[in-house]
Amino acid sequence: MAVCVAVIAKENYPLYIRSIPTENELKFHYMVHTSLDVVDEKISAMGKALVDQRELYLGLLYPTEDYKVYGYVTNSKVKFVMVVDSSNTALRDNEIRSMFRKLHNSYTDVMCNPFYNPGDRIQSRR
Repeated sequence: MAVCVAVIAKENYPLYIRSIPTENELKFHYMVHTSLDVVDEKISAMGKALVDQRELYLGLLYPTEDYKVYGYVTNSKVKFVMVVDSSNTALRDNEIRSMFRKLHNSYTDVMCNPFYNPGDRIQSRR
């Protein structure tokens, strides 16, 4: 189960951050912010190596004692970061990929909205 989901703009400012336990919200903001350095390292390493450019999933960025942080980057360099509770050992890599694909599809729906100004914070009623 994802405990925090973040959408980060190309310029590294948050478009959307939502965490489930709201009492630790600042902790999750910090985790997302610190994971951006790892995302940048992985993106620059992918640019140097001859890898499939269609692979958007970055995998496990870093584990902590209680959580695991995963990353995903779009073709337009928008980053998705997901923090997952590490006690859930049944969660596989394919399930994380499918969650990121669903998040990417939702982000695409937001961007296709004619009333959304690109770069504004994403507001969700859910």
